[in-house]
Amino acid sequence: MGDEKRGGAQAEKRGGARAEKSRTRREQILDAAFNTFARRGYRDTAMDEIAAAAETSKGGVYFHFATKEAIFRELMRSTADRLAAKVDRAVAAETDPIAKADAALRTVFATFAGHRTMARLLFLDALGAGRAFNDETNALHERFARMIAGYLDEAVAEGAIPPLDTRLTGVAWFGALNEVVARWLMAGEPARLEETYPPLRALLLRSAGVPEARIAATGPAR
Repeated sequence: MGDEKRGGAQAEKRGGARAEKSRTRREQILDAAFNTFARRGYRDTAMDEIAAAAETSKGGVYFHFATKEAIFRELMRSTADRLAAKVDRAVAAETDPIAKADAALRTVFATFAGHRTMARLLFLDALGAGRAFNDETNALHERFARMIAGYLDEAVAEGAIPPLDTRLTGVAWFGALNEVVARWLMAGEPARLEETYPPLRALLLRSAGVPEARIAATGPAR
């Protein structure tokens, strides 16, 4: 009986080790693909290049991902998850609803300014990948537009801003940010993305009916 238990425990341990090795290899492939897509673009990247960058075989890549499209979709989702987690942490430090909306906008903007590769993946490569990625791109925009709308709903409920269509405002806020970031990536204007944050922030807060005194009081990017 004791031998059976030990045998079962050893098999479970081996299974856990294999699962961890598989997870680690999968993450290596995603990291390699992220860097390769950033350097070459989605369309010009071949699976052979991803395999070489991940230091594995092409078959090893296909073991984890059936297609290049599957890798790209997973990268979009995981990148969006990391960004959303950063926003959640920034917002958790605020209690005022306007400050929460401000923190969400500031965090997204600062993340893209500091991680041009991430911005290219979400804003340019996804568009260049073709119609197959429309749903993923739309889901990303919808996710962050709803996040902003939720903070604006709190502000309306607390009387911090007048009643408004928070759903439409959230879409407009993320759409404006999307255009500013895309222009920075494609045209290189401005040279430093951070330069556009203060005027964009003031414009968006005004669009939600935030009083001028509050806009000045909460201040620009920290």
